[in-house]
Amino acid sequence: MRSNKYNKIVVDNNKQIKDFLDFPSRLYKHEKNWIRPLDSEIEKVFNPASNNLFREGDAVRWLLYDASGKIVGRMAAFYNTKIARKNDQPTGSIGFFDCINDQEAADTLFDAGKAWLEQKGMEAMDGPINFGDRDNFWGCLKHGFHEPVLNMPYNFAYYNELFQNYGFQNYFNQYTYHIDVRLGAKSPMIKEKAKRLLKNPEYRFETFNWKRYEFYAGDFMTIYNKAWAKFPGVSKIRKVHAKALLKTLKPIIDSRTMIFGYYNNEPIAFFIMIPDINQITRKFNGKMNGINKLRFVFELKVLKKCTRLIGLIFGVIPEYQGKGVESAIIARFEEEIFSKGFNYTDLEMNWIGDFNKNMMKLVEQIGGEIYKTHVTYRYLFDRTKQFKRASKSI
Repeated sequence: MRSNKYNKIVVDNNKQIKDFLDFPSRLYKHEKNWIRPLDSEIEKVFNPASNNLFREGDAVRWLLYDASGKIVGRMAAFYNTKIARKNDQPTGSIGFFDCINDQEAADTLFDAGKAWLEQKGMEAMDGPINFGDRDNFWGCLKHGFHEPVLNMPYNFAYYNELFQNYGFQNYFNQYTYHIDVRLGAKSPMIKEKAKRLLKNPEYRFETFNWKRYEFYAGDFMTIYNKAWAKFPGVSKIRKVHAKALLKTLKPIIDSRTMIFGYYNNEPIAFFIMIPDINQITRKFNGKMNGINKLRFVFELKVLKKCTRLIGLIFGVIPEYQGKGVESAIIARFEEEIFSKGFNYTDLEMNWIGDFNKNMMKLVEQIGGEIYKTHVTYRYLFDRTKQFKRASKSI
């Protein structure tokens, strides 16, 4: 039995939403590497109008108070029946977990998530993860406590102990690789493969051009659906979704860091990188108001304060994997790196699961080194059931 030391409430009004968003700022006020995410990015997750996972699911948020009425923790729980069924047992999730270093406080929140998910028919929970895309708000940072890039989690090291002490187990690690883009690809094999492929006139690789926006949206959809939608938990997209994604990225996109590959004019690959705007928004305290919007545009476009890129997505359709396309697309990017006015010095490749050995090998060949490790934990409600780590097919 838990004591009455802590009291949790469901977030259901604007004041409580504000408290939910503001609490981490107090918790991390002395942590120099923590960067507050934009409030609007978090609220999109919990808005059914912007998050289509609500169509077959639901979410709830809690705040945790101590006996004096001080907020000491927060957490959310969510599920989507379509995603839940793709596991060995129906599996929901928890996320946006922040808490003082007290096991009882953490357990009170974990118990709340477990009870709510059980009521929804779930038999396990993963966390801390996002109710949405995997490259946002996903995982518990365990190694590499460097400042986070856009929408990637940063937490105290003790969070891992709170999860493990409750009974969560390591479902998989997700690695972030750091690359000094000025050094170019390490592996001679990468260079040789690229050189050989680029001699073939049937292949071409080009950077994004906004004047052909509709064209690239269709190509993005084609490549994404063939390269990524085969994985559990990843749904196919339509052209309208691809267009919406590109429009979302338009304020920050740099066309030199979006490379598309073609074979006989058919789209076969892309490598999409974006500037890490956390280097600018870290001073905004979560608010993108009118003044901050002006500051943002000036610092991004005029002062060019973003020197770090985020590898948003890399995809090669299956029938062209292993043929040197990956190497050629990297070689095409290097042409941009060494061109005049290219101000980016660093690249972080996020969310490479420990089950994705091929991608790990490729990133290491182009000069990547593991920089951060986040853990996705899983807790089985039936404590007698055998735990299995994630396989390569996740």
